[in-house]
Order: sequence, then C-alpha cells, then structure tokens
Amino acid sequence: MITNKNIQSRLSDAIKRSGMKQKDLSDLIGVSQSCIAHYVKGDILPSIDTFANLCKVLDLDPAYILCLQD
Repeated sequence: MITNKNIQSRLSDAIKRSGMKQKDLSDLIGVSQSCIAHYVKGDILPSIDTFANLCKVLDLDPAYILCLQD
C-alpha cells in the first residue's frame, strides 16, 4: 500500500545514503537546509518540483521513492 509514511521513509533513507551534507544538497536544489532536515526526519514531503530535483541530483528512481515499485 502506498502511504505518505512509506514515501517519507524511502526519501529519508535515500537522502541519508547519499552521503551529501544537508547544506550542500539544499544549495543544489534551492531549498533551505531546514527543509532537507524535515525531509530526513519525515516531518514533511517536498513539493513536486523539489521532489523532481531531489531525484535528479541524488540519481533516484521516482517510481521507487513513490512506492510504485519495489
């Protein structure tokens, strides 16, 4: 089942595994460092354009992050 909690978990894990510093990632995608911290904590989901930029910068498969595939 697709839930926000599952999506947040996959996104958070992907950000952590990237090894990038939150500040560097925030600079690359044009959001504040605190936004990245909230994504990692699972407090909020990024907007669709920010999500697309995260996927591009971190080389993520959006279908996996959105729980459309395993």
